[in-house]
Amino acid sequence: MINANRQVWALLGHATLTQLITFVLRPATTYRALELGVPASWLGVLSGSFALVPLVLALPAGHIVDRLGERRVMFAGSLLMCAAGTVLLALGHTVPGLVAGSVVLGTAHLGAIVGQQALVANSTTSGRMDSAFGYYTFAASLGQAAGPLMIVAFGGTQAIPDTTPIFQAGIAVAIALVALTFAIESTRTERGPATTENVGVRQLLRLPGLAGALLTACAVLAAVDISLVYLPALGAERGIASSLIGTLLVLRAASSMASRFFLGRLSESIGRRRLLILSIFGAAAGITLAAAPVPVWLLLLAVTVAGFGLGVGQPLTMSWLAESAPPGARGRAMSLRLTGNRAGQVVIPGAIGMVAAGLGAAGVLWVTAAGLALTGVLARNLPVNRS
Repeated sequence: MINANRQVWALLGHATLTQLITFVLRPATTYRALELGVPASWLGVLSGSFALVPLVLALPAGHIVDRLGERRVMFAGSLLMCAAGTVLLALGHTVPGLVAGSVVLGTAHLGAIVGQQALVANSTTSGRMDSAFGYYTFAASLGQAAGPLMIVAFGGTQAIPDTTPIFQAGIAVAIALVALTFAIESTRTERGPATTENVGVRQLLRLPGLAGALLTACAVLAAVDISLVYLPALGAERGIASSLIGTLLVLRAASSMASRFFLGRLSESIGRRRLLILSIFGAAAGITLAAAPVPVWLLLLAVTVAGFGLGVGQPLTMSWLAESAPPGARGRAMSLRLTGNRAGQVVIPGAIGMVAAGLGAAGVLWVTAAGLALTGVLARNLPVNRS
């Protein structure tokens, strides 16, 4: 039991540090680009370079996890985290160097989280999936919240901080991430005579509920990204103080973390499918209300409700995929989810922006809420893997 507890804490620590490094180095890269005078139009290219390699290599990475084990892929991802910080520190004085560092960081992030998610799926019994993925995503959210604090600590109070110490701090944390990997052991999945080595994307997509879970995860993650961009835009349009918008974003993140921490208990009490549907409709209602001209207290409540609902979607779809996929193919199932998420992050915000063109930030948020509501309706067709 001691080894099992050590494994759990090492995994949660690995998830936290992975996200912390990512949420330190990505904004620091943007600051360095601004320092170099890179036009705002090129910042999108820099941001896209982070997701480019994961979009291409996610499925092969999942296959490698299933063949070689989670620890090796997590270790490779951790080493690449160190490499990403080093590239940014050494070559970040040029735009190609920043792009190269972002590409390496995106690849590192992919390896780390595919290994982590497969480890959760392969080391957790069926009845505990929701709780396990809830704690895992809570740890990841904790790292995402802590990352920007490091920028404050090492970057000073300037509008464009000195990024050199931030890159150095990121490398130091990445070294700790590599060391933490040695406390993790890969699982041993049982395979019958019919091996799962040749299970491909088509076979996975034919599994009951898997395609629906992928669509749900994609829609929820896109809604999170859109809310992060368009809540500040909504505030700018309506003259809402930036401090209040910042408070809204903190509330959204905090309520998402709360829903993930208590996910196992909520799923047991309400049922997985019902909880997923209620959370999606709750998020849609919260976003709809937040986009309307309402009093401040109601705006705070709406964003809190939306954050709580959005926090449920990702871990629940992870556990759904983990239970739908064969034990020897769960790495591929998780990587398939990541591929869908990355594609959704690229396509959905742009598509919604075009549909809602001329309607302003509120229109974008309302279209997003409508898309979530449609996703909630479709989620009723998901099979009940667990009561």
